[in-house]
Amino acid sequence: MTQAILGSNGQIGQELAKELNRNYTKDIRLVSRHPKKINEDDTLVPANLTNYDQTLKAVKGSQIVYFTAGLPMDGKIWHRDFPTMLNNVVRACEQTGAKLVFFDNTYMYPKNNEIQTEQMQYSPKGLKSEVRSKMASQIEELMTSSDLDTMICRAPEFYGPGKTQSITNTMIFNRIKRDKKALIPLSADKLRTLIWTPDASRAMALLANTASAYNQTWHLPVDRPLTYQQLIEAIKDVTGGKVSYRVLPYWIFQFGSHFSKSVKELMELLPRYAEDNIFSDAKFRNAFPNFKVTTIQEGIAKIFEQ
Repeated sequence: MTQAILGSNGQIGQELAKELNRNYTKDIRLVSRHPKKINEDDTLVPANLTNYDQTLKAVKGSQIVYFTAGLPMDGKIWHRDFPTMLNNVVRACEQTGAKLVFFDNTYMYPKNNEIQTEQMQYSPKGLKSEVRSKMASQIEELMTSSDLDTMICRAPEFYGPGKTQSITNTMIFNRIKRDKKALIPLSADKLRTLIWTPDASRAMALLANTASAYNQTWHLPVDRPLTYQQLIEAIKDVTGGKVSYRVLPYWIFQFGSHFSKSVKELMELLPRYAEDNIFSDAKFRNAFPNFKVTTIQEGIAKIFEQ
């Protein structure tokens, strides 16, 4: 069975290719502007997903297509390109009969302390959140109005090995590995839910290769939520080293947003760091009770092994 990963150079796409090769199929098609082999038997297909003909060529012949493509953290680019990319992929899957697995985030969820479930109503605030809300809503509409088999696999904030990109990796793990003080946004005592990137990819592969999982939204599996202060203590326990941190108040980010584009783009997500963030994976755990979730301690150990 041919399975195609659109956005194969990202951390999720790379881990997904490894998992598919281990447990599901050797016939893997890696698609990006400049794809790179992850497994020996991978097929590389260069494509720009904003171009329909290139997208169709990339999808044709695949039974399952994973949309894991990312874009630079820029709201204007997201608004310009993501809808076109998704429309092209949906159209190509409908034309070829491929199943579509859409990897999603939680940007569109309310930035408050409500427990996040698959039934949570969207409340996007900010351009990037609005784009992701519209994309998810488009997939949900397809679930009921189209013959296309699709699903949404949703993950909270990443942490993980390799080039995993997230606020937690950038401000905490990467800085500690360089013997620098960890920087914590807004609060050290609010609960955070983080997902280990290889777990996200393993779970998505499992869902995609389970026929009964289609035409549904799934929260991918996570370890228990913990505060950043607890995360720092866990890092100390695992590494046996001294770890210091500083909590950055909102005004520092606000000031920095006038001088840094990356900080400016972060501002719409920042409010969620002032509240508990609890992401429920109960649906997945009930459906797949034997799936082993990587604990925070195990994840930390693997990060600091590198």
